[in-house]
Amino acid sequence: MLSDKSKIILACILIILFSIPSEAETPKGQTVTAIRVKGNQAIGEPTILSKIKTKAGMQFSQDVIDDDIKRLYALGYFTDVTIDVEAHKEGVRVTIIVEEKPVIKEVIFEGNEKLSTRRLKKILKTKEGGMLNFSRLSEDIRELKSFYEGSGFHRASVKYELEKDKTLNQVTVKILVDEEMRMRIKHVFVEGNKSVKTKKILSLIDTRPAWIFRRGYFDDETFENDLSKIKMYYRDQGFLDVSITPQFDYDEEKGLMHITLKINEGNQYRVRSIIIRGNIIFPEEEIREIVSQEAGEPFSYTTLKKDAENVRSLYYGKGYMNAEISVDTIPDPKKQSLDIVFDINGRDLVYVGKIDIKGNTKTKDIVIRRELRIYPGERFDGNKIRRSKERLYNLGFFEDIYFETKPSHSPNVNDLEISVKETKTGEFAFGGGYSSVDEFIGFVQVTQKNFDIFNFPYFTGDGQNLAIRAELGTVRTNYDISWTEPWIFDYPLSFGFDTYYRTHFRRSQVGYGYKEVRGGGDVRFGKEFLEYFNSSLMYKLENVDISDIPGDATQDLRDEAGKNWLSRLILGVSFDNRDNIFSPTRGFVTGARLENTGGFLAGDRDFFKGNFWSSFYYSPIEKIVVEVRGKAGIANPYSNTDKIPIYERFYAGGASTIRGYRERKVGPRDPASNTPTGGEATLVGNVELTFPIYEKIIKGAIFYDVGSVWEDLGDFGQGDYKQGVGTGIRIKTPIGPLRLDWGYPLDENYDDPQEGEFYFSVSHGF
Repeated sequence: MLSDKSKIILACILIILFSIPSEAETPKGQTVTAIRVKGNQAIGEPTILSKIKTKAGMQFSQDVIDDDIKRLYALGYFTDVTIDVEAHKEGVRVTIIVEEKPVIKEVIFEGNEKLSTRRLKKILKTKEGGMLNFSRLSEDIRELKSFYEGSGFHRASVKYELEKDKTLNQVTVKILVDEEMRMRIKHVFVEGNKSVKTKKILSLIDTRPAWIFRRGYFDDETFENDLSKIKMYYRDQGFLDVSITPQFDYDEEKGLMHITLKINEGNQYRVRSIIIRGNIIFPEEEIREIVSQEAGEPFSYTTLKKDAENVRSLYYGKGYMNAEISVDTIPDPKKQSLDIVFDINGRDLVYVGKIDIKGNTKTKDIVIRRELRIYPGERFDGNKIRRSKERLYNLGFFEDIYFETKPSHSPNVNDLEISVKETKTGEFAFGGGYSSVDEFIGFVQVTQKNFDIFNFPYFTGDGQNLAIRAELGTVRTNYDISWTEPWIFDYPLSFGFDTYYRTHFRRSQVGYGYKEVRGGGDVRFGKEFLEYFNSSLMYKLENVDISDIPGDATQDLRDEAGKNWLSRLILGVSFDNRDNIFSPTRGFVTGARLENTGGFLAGDRDFFKGNFWSSFYYSPIEKIVVEVRGKAGIANPYSNTDKIPIYERFYAGGASTIRGYRERKVGPRDPASNTPTGGEATLVGNVELTFPIYEKIIKGAIFYDVGSVWEDLGDFGQGDYKQGVGTGIRIKTPIGPLRLDWGYPLDENYDDPQEGEFYFSVSHGF
């Protein structure tokens, strides 16, 4: 006889076996003759049926049914979805049974006295008339709590309750607020600190007392970040076991809070030894040279992180892209010291496989590839990758550039993927501006830095530069057209031309004692030699007309009146290894421009000119850039020309040379009219330091300028230098960079007033 327990087990088995349908009972292969929906109230049946793949007239498929269930859940309207199948008219009928989420009838706030319901409702994503979503509601509660904290109610509590109407499947959401009292920070005290000054600790944190421009509200997230910053600073001084216990005291009557940071510094750990082991490949001394942490110094996490990155850069930069580098510390609490261990497995050299370019929807691949300095088949070289990125940024076509290695079919070969994010390179603009040199001026321009003359109708993608500009102002009127092809016939030789018509009216306040009109054009070629060395050759033909000379001018100045043709050949050479030509932070640029006018080139004037310049950039502290620059110019007439024409001489003073002095007023002048007449030689030096004021938008500057202009070439460098100092501000605006400088002249014998000069300009890139 079977026991009672055995009988129960046998009965369950029989029930399961008899409940399994036979192959003949399954609806597989049968036709769906009808579909209906049950349980829906707010969501219409047509909406539900439109979201499923199962349709009347098709063959039944369990896989499709399973997919339909997922689709309906994904709508976010239902808490439960089931599908029932039954025989119906020589086929099957599919019944979709849904349980809808309740509809939000109303959102009610209770307990909020200081902050209005209208203000709080703007924060909510949970809206009346929508389906209840618990995840969204929980997020809303967190946002409300954060908003209260940011408004000074850091002790406020926010929670919710639901009142359900099952008959109508509706719910009322009650948000319950206990605001407590709004608190402002009165004091932040520091206790227990012995090795770090209180002033230094307070400078690290953003949780500060209320002030004129600071509300002084307490914020939990900000405070936790502050504690982390203090701990990190201590750990960078070797205090690895530092702990901070905050204490809060409240003045309920005045709504003030006092915060005390109780610091337990613990022991200071010093570096006992630095161990380098493993398959290091390079000499150990070479690795130690780039590790700045030294034995006997307090241990620093930040320095350790930089050292680890330097070691990785050493290996990656020399082609060991698969190198494994790990850094560990072994502390000895008894001796308050630790050992730093670099475990290195250099592995094998890695070579470049394919180079793939992504993200360039307008720019041709060839425009990018010709700027690269690393090629397939070469070993990976960090310096070449860095230089390739610099050259691509210098094109001005891309906002972001990323280099990433990808594994290939071979363990010692990695493909290189270059992802670019293109920026706007074409522009039609018009507007106006004012500067202390050009006064009021209006402009209209069309530019395309990535022009392609053959790509109709878009005319972009080939890296050519086209610029058309017209300027109309109170001081000058200019019309310019310029075009440049940087790689003519896919050869690294640039070709371009310029044509222009420029008028500068007489304005004695900006150093022009006459009217000057220039019209002409040029053709030019350029060639890059080596990596940073460039050369150029230009032929220019222009007509210059000088008129409107003051009646009280001397005869020498009056002799300059009239029209002259100038035929020039100009040779230029330059060396430029700046990291970014648009906003350099390091590097050096130097060059010379040698020019012959007339002589074998014909024309009405014969003279030689030379211009020389150098600029050096470096960053002594992050985001602070120092620029040291100098320029010199010499000119000498020959053949039938007795003196350099006034419009070809050198001038100094003003916004672009020696600030603190009026425009072009440093150097020789006409004794009768006091008009600047320029000279045959000039030398100017500038030192400028720029520093950030607000992110990358506003920068401050301080500067020192020195230089002079000499009437005769033989007097070059013979004293009479003028000096100026000052400060300025640089602002990036949507229409172009705004520049404001104030310079003060240091020369007591300067004949203009000594109160200093302001220089203001808003320029538009062209």
